[in-house]
Amino acid sequence: MKLKFFNILKTLTLIAAAINMISCGGDSNKESASTGSQEVWTFPEHIRSMSESYKETSSAESQATKPKVKLAFMTNATADFWSFGKAGAEKAASEHDDIEIEFKMGDGTAAKQREICDSLLVRGFKGIAISPPNPKGQQYHLNGWAKKAAIITVDSDAPKSDRLFYLGTNNVEAGRQAGELLKEALPNGGQVMVFVGVGDQANAVERYQGLKEAVEGTKIEILDLRTDEANIGKARRNAEDTLTKYPNLAGMVGLWAYNAPACLKAVRDKGAIGKVKIVAFDEEVETLKAIDAGEIHGTVVQQPYEFGYQAIKALRSIIIEGKSPQDLELPDTRQKFIATKMIRKGGGEAYLKQCQEWKSGN
Repeated sequence: MKLKFFNILKTLTLIAAAINMISCGGDSNKESASTGSQEVWTFPEHIRSMSESYKETSSAESQATKPKVKLAFMTNATADFWSFGKAGAEKAASEHDDIEIEFKMGDGTAAKQREICDSLLVRGFKGIAISPPNPKGQQYHLNGWAKKAAIITVDSDAPKSDRLFYLGTNNVEAGRQAGELLKEALPNGGQVMVFVGVGDQANAVERYQGLKEAVEGTKIEILDLRTDEANIGKARRNAEDTLTKYPNLAGMVGLWAYNAPACLKAVRDKGAIGKVKIVAFDEEVETLKAIDAGEIHGTVVQQPYEFGYQAIKALRSIIIEGKSPQDLELPDTRQKFIATKMIRKGGGEAYLKQCQEWKSGN
């Protein structure tokens, strides 16, 4: 009887152990290697195979006929902001003779990105850095592209997709910085309207969240978030309509690069410079000049040059050199943040000079 009991107990123990092993398998979409009790993040097998395939092909070719790996950078919309990203991507490409790149501008729609990315993959591109305007709506296509190439998100993340990792701004923190500038501009509070291109794009959602967190508990009242679908003409009309509808408006915040210049034009035309305070994002030339002129209180600047430079360098390292996440010093969060900073009056001209140096390749 005792022997039978112990046999039953042993069987139950084995079943429990098997269930435990299955339950610890983790997310099937994210690959990891086990080292003892610690999981190590790895890139998917087909990405690692891509690197091995390149090495085999390269070893069989002479230096003169060695194939170049095609890489691309795909923006969410067309804006001067991305000219710095283009300069960074081109700088990275100039440092290597085994890659060729294309820098593609979107029009603010997921449809345009799909058209361009599908074409890139048909043409044999092995890596794409992309800023998706509609992460949730594009998840299906992002996952499809990720089966064929190394996909990383830049500027705007799609964390639930199969992208390898995100490279760019911590947009919640950047939104908080915009909130700090707004509190400086409006110490006594007041009504504020916020403007952006696409409201459900990840960077817009996160910046708006951070902004609201920063002004919580103050006398600043955020009225609403107005969107323009990345249409500069509509952005200007939104600003004009807001000034008409809210005669006591105290502030305007532009979450995308072109929004603050659109607000500035409307405020100038209304003769409300000084009465309506403006807080910006990014380093539009007009924005930086207006900051030193006292027409815009300040701006939160990212580092789009680094977006382009680091994205191309990372894609090359993954595909050609077979680098792992650990080699690239990527955190387990699969998000690598590039710092932002605030520009206030007196700092516009100096930062503009820095931007011009980036564009010139210095």
